[in-house]
Amino acid sequence: MWQRKQTIFLAIAIACLVGMIFFPVWQAKTDTTDTTMTLYPLYYGVKQGTALTVVYFPYSLIAIFGIAAATLAAFEIGKFENRMLQIKIGALNSLFIAGCMGSAAYLSVQVMKEAHVAGNYGISLFFPAVALVCNAIANRFIRKDENLVRDADRLR
Repeated sequence: MWQRKQTIFLAIAIACLVGMIFFPVWQAKTDTTDTTMTLYPLYYGVKQGTALTVVYFPYSLIAIFGIAAATLAAFEIGKFENRMLQIKIGALNSLFIAGCMGSAAYLSVQVMKEAHVAGNYGISLFFPAVALVCNAIANRFIRKDENLVRDADRLR
């Protein structure tokens, strides 16, 4: 199972989606009030001096989509005997990853507008894009395997 190319790409996608949870999507710091605003996939935190204010909803939507996509990719690896099911799960996984990317982009722009501060985008904004590309490459290799098996069946 691990010797297949698509399994390696799906493992990279899982690593990107799980790793995304631990890094910030967007962060900004104001010099005048010594306030640090950070949007993580699980929450939005505002640190003013020593006080930390954390808001989970709706910002945890990014992590929910990411964890769901990572779970689907792991399930897709396990279904290596049924390639047609793998292709369908891969298409569904693409939607979840796109939802993760879209919610991360939308919520980071919304936070930036509310804070009136131009911050820096973090690496978590780009991890889902890498996962989406890896998922698409894995689906391509799965289709290639399915076509190879169909061609071999035709020759018999």
